[in-house]
Amino acid sequence: MEYLTVRETAEKWKLSDRMVQQFCIQGRIPGAQKFGKSWAIPADAEKPGDPRRAARQPSPAPEGPAAPGGLPEDRTDLMPLMNTPFPPGRCWAAVEAMEEGPRRDIALAEYHYFTGKPEEAAREAARYLTSEDMKARLSACLIYAYANLSIGQIQRARFALGELNATLSAAGERSPQLRAAAAFVAAAGAVLLHLPLPEGLPELQSFLPLLPPGLRAFALYVYAHQRYLQGDYGPSAGVVEGALAMGAERYPIPAIYLHLVAVMDYMSLKQTGWARAHLLAAWELARPDDLIEGFGEHHGLLGGMLEAEIKPQWPEDFRRIIDITYRFSAGWRRVHNPTTGHDVADDLTTTEFAACMLAARGWTNQEIADHMHISPNTVKRHIAVSLEKLNIRRRQDLKQFMLL
Repeated sequence: MEYLTVRETAEKWKLSDRMVQQFCIQGRIPGAQKFGKSWAIPADAEKPGDPRRAARQPSPAPEGPAAPGGLPEDRTDLMPLMNTPFPPGRCWAAVEAMEEGPRRDIALAEYHYFTGKPEEAAREAARYLTSEDMKARLSACLIYAYANLSIGQIQRARFALGELNATLSAAGERSPQLRAAAAFVAAAGAVLLHLPLPEGLPELQSFLPLLPPGLRAFALYVYAHQRYLQGDYGPSAGVVEGALAMGAERYPIPAIYLHLVAVMDYMSLKQTGWARAHLLAAWELARPDDLIEGFGEHHGLLGGMLEAEIKPQWPEDFRRIIDITYRFSAGWRRVHNPTTGHDVADDLTTTEFAACMLAARGWTNQEIADHMHISPNTVKRHIAVSLEKLNIRRRQDLKQFMLL
């Protein structure tokens, strides 16, 4: 049989190399074979159709379908993809397995968002911003808010965040499950922006048991992230380790975020070995499905770990993560800084920010250099340039501009 390379196939089908690679990873090209880091694709293979137009199979059984890999699928309409267990590499298959309707549409918006396509995510979510299905509406508002941060539509993001908080305020009249859903999305809407948690948010223990397993895992990420912001790095890491030990790893999207907050904790504790292990665990879950959005969102908090571990081995993926970082952080600051009165730096490169983040935590130039695989002189130059950009003279003054 004659085979083509990814590039040859991409030219033949008029697609990008990355899209062809994703088709291979997702098992959508019969006969495609992996050799090392490359793929061999049968010359007579047909171009896969647009997955959004593919026919959907109805879900069997009153107890609900099995997710890819044979795991039971929870039927919640709140952030359904986040709450779906699937083996790495089968994320799109999990979306395709859902029946047509709001649940699958929201899952598609989630898929676009977590794979770094905010324009598509915002477009899909916008359809449900006024839905009578309250869980679909809450999901749409959460996705729409964060997607619009990345595309510079700040007023739209603020609108969606306001809707989440308004729903939380009105949730007292609703069922316990809907109150738990409103609390979940309101907390998730605030935490990544490092905003104060909304007024009226119930204690975690009161709504956590009412959430299905995947969303419970993400709620624990939100809680661990909040403990991190309070400087409770050890307890935050403990929350993560406990959640993962109790099965959160079955749900790749929450698990990725849990691992990333553990990286933040262990870097703050100068336990780089544990930080590295969690970063690579997150990457192992994310890379087969291109779920890289979370890495871009958390870049400034990861203490140069992406530069140390991802950049050398996966330079193309690293560049995409940095693109996400610049887009997301620009919108993030436009909401965070005015709301909190903080002045998180907005004119440093990602490498300068990573070096300054570590310097602000008391790392020496040599320690930063060893960690980021650059020379001490390069570290010194990055910090000197950053001090000049920020119009300050001392390393100690970096703290006011960092995510500490």
